[in-house]
Amino acid sequence: MKPQIILLGAPGSGKGTQAAQLVEKLGYTHISTGELLRKEINEGSDLGNKVKSVMDKGDLVDDDTVLELLKKNCDLENNAYIFDGFPRNYEQAKLLDNVVLKDVSKIAIYFDIDLEVIVERVTNRRVAPKSGEIYNLKTKPPKTPGKCDISGEELIQRKDDNEETVRNRLNVFKSTVDPVLEYYNKTGDLVKVDASRSPDEVMEQLLSVID
Repeated sequence: MKPQIILLGAPGSGKGTQAAQLVEKLGYTHISTGELLRKEINEGSDLGNKVKSVMDKGDLVDDDTVLELLKKNCDLENNAYIFDGFPRNYEQAKLLDNVVLKDVSKIAIYFDIDLEVIVERVTNRRVAPKSGEIYNLKTKPPKTPGKCDISGEELIQRKDDNEETVRNRLNVFKSTVDPVLEYYNKTGDLVKVDASRSPDEVMEQLLSVID
């Protein structure tokens, strides 16, 4: 069985993009708590209504809610997962180990990058709601401005991708990430990759770590 992978890094550090490639190349199942929560919000579920106002402000959803979400969507006996967006603090790291992952093999990979680079990345991010494609107006623009290359649909900017919300999220991230890295360093599961490099170079680092 392949090891479970925990992707750590600030919002906009490239975790989602690389996770999609790992799914294609290695057959992992990508678990993004952000995407799962947005799905619940779009469906108007009780869980979605509970967290909508929290996410709109860029604040973090409480641990019990995220664990509820992961339990609902994970089958560790039959799948190898990429966890993206959780854990974000020390307590969550312990909870993920003790409640969800338990004794399974895992690797915690930290996407190391200057946070100011992320502000520029995220505020230029645009998404296609139906196809799921992600673009960047500076580094990966669509062939036709404002349109998805695959579906032709209008691209949108997520409500939480504005600069004020991004900086709020990054400030929260900076205040919580070090204890998480220390936790996984002590367990012997932590590996760092240089996320400022090109997507292909980041993927090369990831494949060498996982293999």
